[in-house]
Amino acid sequence: MASPDTPFTPPLYSKGYWHRVGKRLKEDKITLFVLGLLTTLIILAVLAPLFTPYDPYTGSVMLRLKSIGTPGHWLGTDEVGRDLWTRMIYGGRLSLLAGILPVFLALVIGGFLGMLAGFVGGLLNSLIMRVTDILYAFPSILLAIAITGLLGSGIVNTIIALTVSFIPPIIRMSESITAQIRHLDFVDAARASGASSLAIIRYHVLNNILGPILVYTTSLISLSIILAAGLSFLGLGVTPPNAEWGLMLNNMRQAIWTAPLVAALPGVMIFLTSMSFNLLSDGLRQAMDVRL
Repeated sequence: MASPDTPFTPPLYSKGYWHRVGKRLKEDKITLFVLGLLTTLIILAVLAPLFTPYDPYTGSVMLRLKSIGTPGHWLGTDEVGRDLWTRMIYGGRLSLLAGILPVFLALVIGGFLGMLAGFVGGLLNSLIMRVTDILYAFPSILLAIAITGLLGSGIVNTIIALTVSFIPPIIRMSESITAQIRHLDFVDAARASGASSLAIIRYHVLNNILGPILVYTTSLISLSIILAAGLSFLGLGVTPPNAEWGLMLNNMRQAIWTAPLVAALPGVMIFLTSMSFNLLSDGLRQAMDVRL
């Protein structure tokens, strides 16, 4: 065993695991399909002006509620005559932003706090986990509604509300895995060889919790998209005239009897996108399963 004065040398991890993960993903046709679909949606949303000649905020009452297949408006028009294809791809910007950004922020904050609580333990663990239990007592949608009701509507407040809603489950998962890992033999061996706590977290704990956390947070993106759309539908999220799928669904619900296909399009996009992220999460879970 190395003396306490011997500097800790980080372990050289093999790339074989990630190579096998990539190989499994390439062999999973469903995961590749949904990954391609999500990539296409993101590209359309980011480069929206390149894919449509219309302004997403300008319409005409003479063109209101045109059906699917109308010349010049192949997805029809909304209740004020705005091109629906344009509104759908512009709406993907805010819908995807409200789906991905809160989960990413919750992953960074919740993952760090969970690792800290699980690795340090003691009073710090009790403090972090009791606060987490208080937030965890409220369903995500009720907590998000309460926060947006307090802060007001808008995309920024929606992102804040969803981030706070997703932090507790990520903390709990991160803490649970970290608490199990810190008692394993290889962590004790690293500590006995002179490794600092920071090095153990970086090279041992983080590497072992990264896979499960990524799989879980990918599934949270679908929930985040649905919750953001729900807040906008209730008038607590994105405000008019911004294009966002939940807000579009609310605006066109009055036309469900006169133009049902047109009115249902935002809901179809919410369903397809959230389902795609769920399928992507399942594919990642299978690809990262070390037992396979």
